[in-house]
Amino acid sequence: MPLKTAENKAQEPVILAIESSCDETAAAVISGGRQVLSSEVYSQIALHVPFGGVVPEIASRSHIEKIDLVVQTAMRTAGLDYSQLDAVAVTQGPGLVGALLVGVNYAKGLAYGLGKPLLAVNHIAGHIAANYLAYPDLRPPFLCLVVSGGHSHLVEVREEGLSLLGCTQDDAAGEAFDKAARVLGLPYPGGPNLDRLAQSGNPEAYKLTQPKISGAYDFSFSGLKTAFINLVHGMEQRGEPYSKADLAAVFRHTVVTHLCDKTIKACQDKGWRALALAGGVSANSLLRARMAELCEKEGITLYVPPLSLTGDNAAMIGAAASLQLQSGDTAGMDTNAVPALSLRFMD
Repeated sequence: MPLKTAENKAQEPVILAIESSCDETAAAVISGGRQVLSSEVYSQIALHVPFGGVVPEIASRSHIEKIDLVVQTAMRTAGLDYSQLDAVAVTQGPGLVGALLVGVNYAKGLAYGLGKPLLAVNHIAGHIAANYLAYPDLRPPFLCLVVSGGHSHLVEVREEGLSLLGCTQDDAAGEAFDKAARVLGLPYPGGPNLDRLAQSGNPEAYKLTQPKISGAYDFSFSGLKTAFINLVHGMEQRGEPYSKADLAAVFRHTVVTHLCDKTIKACQDKGWRALALAGGVSANSLLRARMAELCEKEGITLYVPPLSLTGDNAAMIGAAASLQLQSGDTAGMDTNAVPALSLRFMD
């Protein structure tokens, strides 16, 4: 998405945001919670590819090496001096504890040195807020499907706060995609590579049963993941040839159908006419296309952030932090990383 210039920031609060929850070191400068003055992301993917996944120690070390450079680049791109900031924001959790600590401690030191408020942000709240950057006119209420490596939530977003409508009862969609990719021998990052491979496959080549879950708006991927593993291993043990592209397409189709069915049912039952996608799995090409088709059929307005805002980034953290700044929800110098931090929902 195009960056705004420092001239556009007017008198809106300007926040420097930092994100280091996993394997991206990111910093961004956000004005008014809706304008991106800069957004820098250093990806560690190349460091983790040889290991087939994120190695926490390597991730933490890389964050330490890169965070100062990334922050300085973000400030320089925004064309601002540190004295012009109104607050410093950082991801507090959830995420890898060592990676989070790098960002939290850096932000605390910077906020203290500048005498600026510190804002501790929930990473998932940031994914939801990414839609505010992509759609500056978007306002609550709306329903949001949050799908990432560790989360699969249906969240009702209202002016007064968030309500949990449904969530996975076991594994997350992103975790399931990554596991299926490993079974097929695909390199890290598994989810995106499986998505690309599936585009050349036949989604009806094999049969996987849709997950069964009692909650009307809840998800389940553990059984589906096991069924897929058994399908592949069974064919290998019997010496049967199979197409990796077809298997990828079948698994992707089954997961996306489950996500779409539950989400559209929630819209129908609860009367939601505005739906947003959020999280890394919202970059999945079939999910974006299928949800767009269903929303058009149902007369639901769909908000889908650009790919640059679906993965981990600091711009989304700044957008969420802006809402906290407005409500006076600041953090103290005793703030710590919380690797299992949960979203705050209304009673």
